[in-house]
Amino acid sequence: MGTLIAAEFAAKGNEIRLFASNPSSISRTIDVLGAEDELVTQGTLACVTDDLPTAVAGANMIWVTYPTFMFPSFGKKLEELIEPGQVICVMPGADAEFSFKGCVDKGAVLLGLQRVHCVARLKERGKSVYMLGRRGELQLASVPAGAAVEYAPVVEQLYDIPVRALPNYLVETLTPSNPILHTSRLCSMFSNWEPGVTYPQNILFYETWDDATSELLIACDAELQQVCRKLEGLLDIDLTEVRSLKLHYESPDAPAMTRKISHIPAFKGLGSPMKEVAPGQWVPDFSSRYFRADFSYGLKVIRDFAALVGEETPNIDHVWNWYVQTTGTTEFFDGVPTDIDELKKLYHL
Repeated sequence: MGTLIAAEFAAKGNEIRLFASNPSSISRTIDVLGAEDELVTQGTLACVTDDLPTAVAGANMIWVTYPTFMFPSFGKKLEELIEPGQVICVMPGADAEFSFKGCVDKGAVLLGLQRVHCVARLKERGKSVYMLGRRGELQLASVPAGAAVEYAPVVEQLYDIPVRALPNYLVETLTPSNPILHTSRLCSMFSNWEPGVTYPQNILFYETWDDATSELLIACDAELQQVCRKLEGLLDIDLTEVRSLKLHYESPDAPAMTRKISHIPAFKGLGSPMKEVAPGQWVPDFSSRYFRADFSYGLKVIRDFAALVGEETPNIDHVWNWYVQTTGTTEFFDGVPTDIDELKKLYHL
């Protein structure tokens, strides 16, 4: 995704510096391709560097496409370099408010896109990238809350996609995208996995979606909606933009959800977070961002908000407990304020 938006933004005449751990492997000119390998656009970067101060000094906007589990360490590094008035835009931005709070306290504006603008797949690392299934609209949240209205036209110009400002950043963090979508799927898919169990191939993540997954997804989504209703009362805010996945996918029940998700063209061919340990022997890859980010940060944050408002979430708890018991992980986010006044200060409500 970082490769894609760097090329897109550069193609529109913006000066783009790309921060990367291996700059020598990345071409300054990057091709953006469509589904049939046709050239959609081409962007030339001003610089590719592994030096963060060089990358961010004087930048108007700093775009972050790291997985969530990298937010805390990157946020600390950025806090030392941030300049008042700079804009940090995270894509997707769920949970970024916790890790970039220090930057906001120093005068930066935090923006977050509710979802990515398309599916991005590398063709040749550092040289070409596919842009698939562009969205018809993007949603933008911010800290402070009112900044989203100011910057929506800027983001709209960068993407050539209409951008709608969200009322607060909690809408961003509680949106049931990857933290509900991915985690429900993985819990259902690997519910019977244990060490020693292998699979003959990498399972297609979306195309083999089934009704059991859809039922679990819908149940977790419903629990999240109840958490949102309680937060609305406690914080006196509007969280109706945290749209149910049944509305997002226009699927009122499990069979409809299965049909919808398993037939999305942009998801075709996408595999699961798995690794081949021997020829024809595949196992879950617990180092993947699907696990480390979507469970340990995304779903964990939702559970913490549920605990804050006293809402029981048995299905979300089931998914979380499966992950902890299966992986034995001790790496997870633990920074949601437990005091309502602290929460209001964090979101500038």
